Amino acid sequence: MSIDVKLILNQKLFLRDPQESSLGKKIIIQSVVLIEKLGFELFTFKKLAHEINSTEASIYRYFENKHLLLLYIMTWYWEWIDYVIDINWNNIDDDKQKLSIAIAIIADASEDEFTQTDIDLKLLHHIVIAESTKVYHTKLVDKENKKGLFLTYKKLAEKFVHLFEALNPSYPYPRVLASTLLEMSNSQVFYAQHLNRLTDIEVKREDYSQLKTVMEHFAFNLIGK
Repeated sequence: MSIDVKLILNQKLFLRDPQESSLGKKIIIQSVVLIEKLGFELFTFKKLAHEINSTEASIYRYFENKHLLLLYIMTWYWEWIDYVIDINWNNIDDDKQKLSIAIAIIADASEDEFTQTDIDLKLLHHIVIAESTKVYHTKLVDKENKKGLFLTYKKLAEKFVHLFEALNPSYPYPRVLASTLLEMSNSQVFYAQHLNRLTDIEVKREDYSQLKTVMEHFAFNLIGK
């Protein structure tokens, strides 16, 4: 079974919803391809306009700058992860099983069988691994936080918090553990690919099984399950 997904994102991320037009969708789809290929630093609206046979001005009608475009892409990914977790939790009541499922999804959700989208999910996952900290490790983080631009990420973290509290109500640091797991799902892969003396895992040929094992080790041991 597969279904097309349209996600509702914070309207303050964009000037015009890219999901509502063919050009907007093209901007998002090709942005993922180009950012993954070039890296965020070398990515520009001028290069994107060339790839989609349009103009820089047309892109600026959707996004004020490339930072907000990156934040939009990341938020779309977090919202999609949250959505995929909900689908895979359907008819499952056991909290330990739910936690294992959620960990597997944040480790690598690009192979999810329930949803389909025109966005290249593997490339998007690569971007999240390499670029995710750049959306909030900025001088604008407090201003953007007040606008609610990180609510999707917080909602995803809260999913894990609720599980930890259900599994062990006395565990004192559920939010620390939740945010650590979410960050670990990206940072440990980045280390494995580029700075391997900072990690004990290996990631080869899109195989994230060692990451999943480490994340389960952290989660279940720290909450005493």
